[in-house]
Amino acid sequence: MTAGLDTPDRRGRTGLDRHGRDLTGNPRVRVRDVDVLSCDWYVLRRTTFDYQHSDGHWSREQRETYDRGDGATVLLHNTGRRTVLLTRQFRLPAYVNGHPDGMLIEAAAGLLDGDAPEEAIRREAAEETGHVIGAPEPVFTVYMSPGSVTERLHFYAAPYDPVTAVTAVTAVTAVTAVTAVNDGYGVAEEGEDIATLELPFDEALAMIRSGDIADAKTIMLLQWAALDGPFRHSAPVARPY
Repeated sequence: MTAGLDTPDRRGRTGLDRHGRDLTGNPRVRVRDVDVLSCDWYVLRRTTFDYQHSDGHWSREQRETYDRGDGATVLLHNTGRRTVLLTRQFRLPAYVNGHPDGMLIEAAAGLLDGDAPEEAIRREAAEETGHVIGAPEPVFTVYMSPGSVTERLHFYAAPYDPVTAVTAVTAVTAVTAVTAVNDGYGVAEEGEDIATLELPFDEALAMIRSGDIADAKTIMLLQWAALDGPFRHSAPVARPY
């Protein structure tokens, strides 16, 4: 008896080795076997499959996939103030892979955990920034690391102002350094310790160029906001690239 296969794992899941076995959308792919390598909180699988190449020959391949579920992220913006509201928190994977202190500046985000994407991002925005948003604007849905991670991330944008704040957020009128607006957001039971940052939009774009913002989803949302989003009709700004 193996947890996650024929008996429940710590999250109550079984049959994790069945995932992907019944796919029929691509006739050039034939899944042969799925091994579960780990199912602690997320699931790491090794899939063996036959693949037909463009010249017609078949080869036997193996790939590992990391399944953490799908997620959602949102860019909170205030066009009148020309600001965005971001978060800062510690990210161990970034820290162990060269980031100086592991403290990343990001758009609010989180896993769906069984909720619809819009419902999930409204929950995450409230937990991470203290703002209750209305219906968010869909931006796009993308695979963030398709070579190894199954996650699809749903991108949204939503306005914020003092009216949307659950907890009052002190405004920042000038940013000369990365300055915390408010601390202590997030779910304590999950070890989250999140600060919010209100930044002038032009400053946030410049922080991409300087490397102070190095999170992919946040860069994508800021670029979208400048090109097609809420700041596209505003005064010209210095592009980060």
